[in-house]
Amino acid sequence: MGLLDGKVAIITGAGAGLGRSYAFALAKEGAKIVVNDIGCGLAGEGIDSTVADKVVEELKNMGYEAVASYDSVAERQGAQAIVKTAKDAFGAVDILINNAGILRDKSFLKMTDENWQAVVDVHLKGSFMLSQEAALVMKEQGRGGRIINVSSLAGLIGNFGQSNYGSAKAGIAGLTRVLAVELGRYDITVNAVAPVAVTRMTENLPHFQGMDKSILAPELANPMLLFLASDLSDHISGRIIGLEGNHYFVYKMVKTPGVKDSEGWSPEKILESWNKIEELN
Repeated sequence: MGLLDGKVAIITGAGAGLGRSYAFALAKEGAKIVVNDIGCGLAGEGIDSTVADKVVEELKNMGYEAVASYDSVAERQGAQAIVKTAKDAFGAVDILINNAGILRDKSFLKMTDENWQAVVDVHLKGSFMLSQEAALVMKEQGRGGRIINVSSLAGLIGNFGQSNYGSAKAGIAGLTRVLAVELGRYDITVNAVAPVAVTRMTENLPHFQGMDKSILAPELANPMLLFLASDLSDHISGRIIGLEGNHYFVYKMVKTPGVKDSEGWSPEKILESWNKIEELN
């Protein structure tokens, strides 16, 4: 018996890296997998259906049930087609992992409208549309569901050259919290993970050079994904969870106690009180 026996999972961007790792982890626990990947390059260029096909073939050779999807998450028609693929192949949608992503890094003053929009469309708009399409099916099925979004420390903390990516990932964190509030009535939990792992998207980053990359292997994120996808996490929703190798933690938005001034504020008084205003304890 597996944690996910009888469940149907859609995983976007499952042709490589973290998404591929999630697909095998969920399949091993009994889930039927929709492997969605258009097979594009890191910047979203090109299409190669064999990327998803190869993962499906590997899964089937291991005795698991899987089907490929080559539709783009950045278009409403694509989101609808991905969900339809799951229903046509397996009759249901129980788990959605919004993992698909592209990178078009550029310093802020050199960022173009096109590079901004392309990244936001895949990450944030894609997560919105596919979550909506999947949640409609989960609601109709009447047995709840699991949505797991993928955020990033680039959006939660900030990272140079990623104003487009960071904004999209910060938006995903906000989307996650709102969906958790709205979809809880249907027993649909919505959480986000912010993984740090060595994949084709990150392997060339300067701070990964010369390190033991095994400590940030994609597979180390799998236990948390399995937990969030399973019934074990039915009481957990609206969380943004950091995954850095074997280090798991939760990102929280906190409000400082702040300062009240009964006589009213002035810019000069704000300056005098600034340290107290931002002090957490």
